[in-house]
Amino acid sequence: MRVKALIFDFGFTLFSFENPSIEKYFDCFNRGLLKSLDILKQEKIIEEKEIDNFIKIFNRKRNTFFKSSLKTKEEFPTTLLFKSALTALKERGYIIKVENVKEEFIENLAEIYHSCEEEEWKPYKETKSTLESLSKSSDLKIGLISNHPNHKTIKNVLKNNEMKQYFDAIVTSAKFGKRKPNPDIFFHTLKKMGLNKDAAKDCMMVGDEAADAVGAFRAGMQLILKEREYEFPFEREINLPNLIKIKSINEVLNYIK
Repeated sequence: MRVKALIFDFGFTLFSFENPSIEKYFDCFNRGLLKSLDILKQEKIIEEKEIDNFIKIFNRKRNTFFKSSLKTKEEFPTTLLFKSALTALKERGYIIKVENVKEEFIENLAEIYHSCEEEEWKPYKETKSTLESLSKSSDLKIGLISNHPNHKTIKNVLKNNEMKQYFDAIVTSAKFGKRKPNPDIFFHTLKKMGLNKDAAKDCMMVGDEAADAVGAFRAGMQLILKEREYEFPFEREINLPNLIKIKSINEVLNYIK
């Protein structure tokens, strides 16, 4: 088939997180939270004596939101997490100077919170050259879909690695509100690239896990599965017809006509 669009997943497809583990992810989040708290104290939004209670509320809500997102496939962005934690703290009688909490400020907190994680994402050595080669095809659209709770984080990583310019559409669950494998996020990405649902059959999704595979299948797209070097807990086995498997991202060039 003539491929009209190629849509990539972000993590472990185009970018690697070195030595990933639950402990390492939480270390990134905890360090990012401390950096965010420094800003909240500097802006006199919360006082030092309120910090421990804020951290407890924040972590509890983070766990609740995460479990809900896995169950419902709805996204709970990091901005909402900060808003909810600050609101809960105020409702418990703590003094919160809400007049200093503007939308732009909350977005900045979310970006700072993910900054430590952001530093850990590194492109595979073949990623940039592959995207550059694909971009030379004038009739091929290139998109990206990521299940991530903060849109700016993904854009920052792409920009910092000089790859943002290769994409016709960059979609995150944070901005769209739904997560893969919900097919709506795939159709939304196609629309942003100027394609309709009927074009899905002529498009390929390149990903590394079940959310990519199931979502692409539901949307009527072909899947290219990039086999990951790491095994994650509770992974679902992927059994789909005509499944294409690759070990390196540059192998996608073999399937573009």
